[in-house]
Amino acid sequence: MFSGSLVAIVTPMHGDGSLDFAAWERLLDLHAAAGTAGVVVGGTTGESPTLSEAELRELLERARARIEGRMQLLAGVGGSHTAAVVERVQRLAGTGLDGLLVVTPAYNKPTQEGLFRHFEAVAGASELPVMLYNVPSRTAVDLLPGTIERLAKLRTVRAVKEATGQVSRVREVVSRVGAQLDVLSGDDATARESVLAGARGVVSVTANVAPDLMARMIAAALAGEQARAAELDAALLPLHQSLFVEANPIPVKWALAQLGLIGRGIRLPLTELSANHHSAVRAAMEAAGLHGHAGRARTA
Repeated sequence: MFSGSLVAIVTPMHGDGSLDFAAWERLLDLHAAAGTAGVVVGGTTGESPTLSEAELRELLERARARIEGRMQLLAGVGGSHTAAVVERVQRLAGTGLDGLLVVTPAYNKPTQEGLFRHFEAVAGASELPVMLYNVPSRTAVDLLPGTIERLAKLRTVRAVKEATGQVSRVREVVSRVGAQLDVLSGDDATARESVLAGARGVVSVTANVAPDLMARMIAAALAGEQARAAELDAALLPLHQSLFVEANPIPVKWALAQLGLIGRGIRLPLTELSANHHSAVRAAMEAAGLHGHAGRARTA
């Protein structure tokens, strides 16, 4: 159901923090042309903690109208209050989405049983496919492979985004649930290795600025073309690293602004990229062949 290079897309904003819908349409057109397989709206990279329910819905409605089926469309709907997440899922019913990305609850650190019951409740409220999202570095809780295996038996759970950054973890999850769920990497730096280990693709931050190159790299890895995938990934590696020199999405929004695709708006408590990191991000963009036109890398 889910495979290839999916982008965890940024939310473009004006300087006052209001949403920039003209830039939103530019980004969607860029990804459709570059071969991005799907767009995840309102995830961490989209500044989900600062988006209102109405803003998320408008972003989704405009995205659905703009992409017209050219890419899959998913919404980030996670949260730390199970009942609130269930209500959000119910309100999104009938909106024409292809799936929901549901992150583990942050901060309150549930047990594995608590995580199972949280996702069980969310999946039970959804008619849309659910993609589990495990990102311990953000949430302070780790959705373990055994719990994912239990959740794979639920009707609407169809995929898992594994963002531990450990290929060994991806390999274990694939071995346990790969026949039932689409396993996707949530870590750009190890995405190529994860796909070669059995993952079906990536939900990517790097794809925001280099969508064409990321899509081609993942396609090569899915085809088992290890040398070709490694060659393409070598051009992306500096981006994989530099786009996380400060909290995501600070660096990626700065990079997109440098490419002229969005303005410099970002919502507090996030701030613009510190000046001492500008040269590193610029160098990474140049290594990927990005010179004023995002996604169209020189690498053949």
